[in-house]
Amino acid sequence: MHLVGSFQLKIMNYLLTRQVFVVVSLISIFASKETGHAKQPNILIVIADDLNKDSVGIYGNKDVRTPNIDHLAGQGIRFNLAFTSTAMCAPTRQQMYTGLYPVRSGAYPNHSKVKPGTKSLVHYLKGLGYRVGLSGKRHFGPPKSFPFEQISNQVDEKAIREFVARDKSQPFCLLVTSNSPHVPWSSGDSSAYDPAKLSIPPYLVDTKEMRQSLTRYYAEITDLDREVGECMRILKDTGQEGNTAMIFTTEQGAQYPGCKWTCYENGLNVGFIMRWPKVVKGGAITNAMIHYVDVVPTLVEMAGGKPLKGLDGKSFLSVLQGKTNHHNTATYGVHTQMNAIASPPTGYAVRSIRVGNWKYIMNLNYKVPFSNALTNNDKENYWGSWLIEAKTNPKAAQLVKRYLNRQAEELYDLAKDPYELNNLADHEEHRDLKQSLKLQLKKWMESQGDKGQATELAAKRSKKRK
Repeated sequence: MHLVGSFQLKIMNYLLTRQVFVVVSLISIFASKETGHAKQPNILIVIADDLNKDSVGIYGNKDVRTPNIDHLAGQGIRFNLAFTSTAMCAPTRQQMYTGLYPVRSGAYPNHSKVKPGTKSLVHYLKGLGYRVGLSGKRHFGPPKSFPFEQISNQVDEKAIREFVARDKSQPFCLLVTSNSPHVPWSSGDSSAYDPAKLSIPPYLVDTKEMRQSLTRYYAEITDLDREVGECMRILKDTGQEGNTAMIFTTEQGAQYPGCKWTCYENGLNVGFIMRWPKVVKGGAITNAMIHYVDVVPTLVEMAGGKPLKGLDGKSFLSVLQGKTNHHNTATYGVHTQMNAIASPPTGYAVRSIRVGNWKYIMNLNYKVPFSNALTNNDKENYWGSWLIEAKTNPKAAQLVKRYLNRQAEELYDLAKDPYELNNLADHEEHRDLKQSLKLQLKKWMESQGDKGQATELAAKRSKKRK
């Protein structure tokens, strides 16, 4: 009887131990869900600085060498229709970090700040248990809206490695914000590119100076690709590759005419690539239309958070999971030249909308010649060659006119005219389509509190108060 009693006691103790273990495990699971730690992926985002989508190998450029970016795309999903709403650095980054369009957040001129009290992904992800850091270029404000852990002011491999490997028990989100390929194009080896062998895109004037400029630009893109490769290697070396969603995005178009400081596709249509092991299918390509304002709600949902109220963006997690190939139906563009370098006194407000393959643009101050840092101070030594070439070359003259002297309205069929060189706004057969797009654009502007030229001039008054 004693032996039986002892055996029974052991069984009871075992069962009790198992029950405690189960209870503790359940508590741990629920607690982790509550704090956001249950199966949360790490997030690493590499952001370029002034990179044309078509200047990346995987997006069709046969001249530039971007092996690491191309490899990342082969392991993840490539978005063909990703957009920023403004082709300038500060407004672009701030919409990506806040989930708000430029006018609503207050950050619509370049070198601007969001309205006080605006929250960013730092607040949202920290609330879900993440460490949130940034290595590289900031160009946003005020600091209370973007309380990143600043691990270095340049892309620093050692600092990135330390941050990634610091605490594997806590998920991290790290932004690696490069200064490349922003002017001056001085990094990388431009001698690796033969100017005579380059293919010149149709939106650029083919001159000797233009070709030399592209060698410097492409060299810096290749150096950026090196930074992307370093980040990929760090994730692998630290054993974090399998549990990290890695994003590479191009930010906006380059400082070439028709790209940065415009609402043309070469300014607003960005490259966006994401690798997420066991979730995203390698080598996937999607035409789902996403915006930078969609990034915050997507990351929050990936991290297990609840949908955020009051944002302009919406999560595209279902696209990443392969459940759908659709997201937004329209994308909007905002350009505010006021406060930019070499801005005309009245600014140069531009607004745009794209639906499907149709693009409509309003130039609200079109009677004033467009001017900027490039046209006023050609430090990269190619704009002057455009002006000379335009005196005898009709195509060059058209491209110069397109940049400096625009019509009040522009309408493009992107399926037939992807570089927006043939304005159809005055064609009678497209009158109803143009009016429909114009009405939709104005309704969106109204929802954003955007009064067009009045909003443009408000940026000037704001600058004077500082």
